[in-house]
Amino acid sequence: MAPGAPEPDGPGPGAWPPASAAAQVFVADLDAPVLGAPDAHHLTRVLRLRPGEQVVAADGEGGWRSCRYALAGTTPTLDPDGPRCRQPPAGAPVTIGFVPVKGERPEWVVQKLTELGVDRIAVLRSRRSVVQWEGDRRDRALERLRRVAREAAAQSRRARLPEVTDAGGLGALAVAVAPAPLALADRTGVAPTPAVRALAVGPEGGWSDDEREGAALLVRLGPGVLRAETAAVSAAAVLCALRDGVLVNP
Repeated sequence: MAPGAPEPDGPGPGAWPPASAAAQVFVADLDAPVLGAPDAHHLTRVLRLRPGEQVVAADGEGGWRSCRYALAGTTPTLDPDGPRCRQPPAGAPVTIGFVPVKGERPEWVVQKLTELGVDRIAVLRSRRSVVQWEGDRRDRALERLRRVAREAAAQSRRARLPEVTDAGGLGALAVAVAPAPLALADRTGVAPTPAVRALAVGPEGGWSDDEREGAALLVRLGPGVLRAETAAVSAAAVLCALRDGVLVNP
């Protein structure tokens, strides 16, 4: 089977993603898919689907199946209309770590990293962090980012949800991604290669000297100075393109 091809759990080959599907949602059980309240509202009130329209139901772990939107009285439901299929991982997982910045930019970063195909999104602490999420505020922020990732995964037709985690500092993230080395984005570094699977992007003030000196590898993303959120998205685009064979490293 070709890399990235769907693996049927039941009869029928399936196809990913179904071009005719009106939307995608995530459910807990593909055999008895139940819409959550936000998804039910989105399909009914925002997209205004009609009974019989195709919707992809995914479980967030690679499993998916085609369903038909239906109404049980006034309650929106999903009727399975195809075999259970499984989308295998694209390849070695890609991790992007980033330090939160002000405003709504962390949500934008998570949205774009999800769309690009990042597997693990790690929220980092750094010596020069401007934004400090602590205690309940950090818990609420992480929950909000996970909702953003879920919505972005559905919009971009990903069957697998990315992991959005509180990574702590660089040392903890390096342990989490081992045996792959954790690289830091830095203008003085080397060009990225397919061997780079985990890359951390610093805060607006850049990495401290000891953070830079303690890195296993420094990787440059271009000759200019990028905003923190731009660097995170650029890193994701390059690493995922190298992994997926879209960009060939000479």
